Amino acid sequence: MTAAVVAIACALALAGLIGGVLNRRSGAVRATQSASHEAADAHSAGLDLSPTGPTVVHFSAPWCGPCERVRRVVNEVCGDLGDVAHLEVDLDANPVAARRLSVLSLPTTLIFDADGRQRYRAAGVPSVAELRSALVPLLA
Repeated sequence: MTAAVVAIACALALAGLIGGVLNRRSGAVRATQSASHEAADAHSAGLDLSPTGPTVVHFSAPWCGPCERVRRVVNEVCGDLGDVAHLEVDLDANPVAARRLSVLSLPTTLIFDADGRQRYRAAGVPSVAELRSALVPLLA
């Protein structure tokens, strides 16, 4: 009986630790490895990226609760920076784009440079500061 209680307690502690690590990574804006096929994937996915500056693309769906928070963050940052295009893609209406860009969860935010290369990616809700710090160098 005692061994079973200890085993359950250890399993719960491990699950809590894993959940904490995964939750901490959620929304983090990470640099991606730029490859020539990524620009072609963005173009073939039917995304209308800005040729004059960075474009923030975020994938959402009407049933996605956190997607509304991403929308507010992206609107705030794009409004502050001015020269950043914003494109929201409904996953239900455009699953081909999600598949071509390897979107596996919602919300997912991608940042493309003016050449159409994917530079950053975030799964979850990014912070305003992280999104802004990823976009400012692309405006220079």
